[in-house]
Amino acid sequence: MTVHLHEEDLPEGALGPGPIAVDTETMGLITPRDRLCLVQLSDGGDDEHLVRFSPGSDYAAPNLKAVLGDPNRVKLYHFARFDLAAVEYYLGIMAEPVFCTKIASKLVRTYTDRHGLKDIVRELLGKEISKQQQSSDWGAPELSNAQLEYAASDVRYLHGLQEILAVRLARENRTELAQACFDFLPARARLDIAGWPDHDIFSHLSA
Repeated sequence: MTVHLHEEDLPEGALGPGPIAVDTETMGLITPRDRLCLVQLSDGGDDEHLVRFSPGSDYAAPNLKAVLGDPNRVKLYHFARFDLAAVEYYLGIMAEPVFCTKIASKLVRTYTDRHGLKDIVRELLGKEISKQQQSSDWGAPELSNAQLEYAASDVRYLHGLQEILAVRLARENRTELAQACFDFLPARARLDIAGWPDHDIFSHLSA
């Protein structure tokens, strides 16, 4: 596996065809406040590509936007809701269509409440990934090797997970339900950005 770090945009032709795994690293969890620092991508091959954005970036990134905005390429995420919001807010692209491994896990791994990426990768793929760098400073002038490896690992296994989870969704007759959830995620991300992150607008309650 080779991790490639790029500044401000993805080189043209860096990714092969087919679905792409996508993840983001930001300065925090509040999208309008905490800037997008890194976008990670994998085409399921041997390499991961990380695109870093500097403070004050204009987020032009035409090659990256072309890939993320391609309606013919499925984007694989773990907790797509957050990544979709970050990409939409900073890059101006709704990176769909979507397959979210976290939602798929919740729909088929109902025998557990452990749906974090580390837990799913361990059970379904027999691999171990470290989450030690999850809360590190992604806006630092230099990213450590540990940070780069952590960021790359967040997209490295999503293709394998998607294949297994898709089979399980079909087995449990929940593929259509999962797809409906995936299709709603762009709207859910926009609700987060617009100020409804913690309110259920479908609830009968007025709050």
